[in-house]
Amino acid sequence: QVQLVESGGGSVQTGGSLRLSCAASGRTSSSYAVAWFRQGPGKEREFVAAITRSGGNTLYGDSVKGRVTISRDNAKNTVFLQMNSLKPEDTAIYYCAAQALWSRPTTPNTYDYWGQGTQVTVSS
Repeated sequence: QVQLVESGGGSVQTGGSLRLSCAASGRTSSSYAVAWFRQGPGKEREFVAAITRSGGNTLYGDSVKGRVTISRDNAKNTVFLQMNSLKPEDTAIYYCAAQALWSRPTTPNTYDYWGQGTQVTVSS
């Protein structure tokens, strides 16, 4: 069992940057692959990025590729999402999620644990 808590969201202008954090408690986070998803108003949950347990492998969604970087610090049980060159269409609630495997990492229903989300708002 693991509990996930996101932080770092906020309001920025177009072109700005934010760094989201996903802190894990309970079983050590290095036992889990972690992903970020987002859900904008009236939209389905969308894959943003994922990272393997060791951090040696990463995946990115097409809409954010080149603008975001996922990383992890297993000693601190934390996964980060650095987001640059933000656009209004990045406005959403951002969720982190964890799974014990690396099974279909871009699909939300393969993840066993979810945080409560953190709001990101990008204004033009």
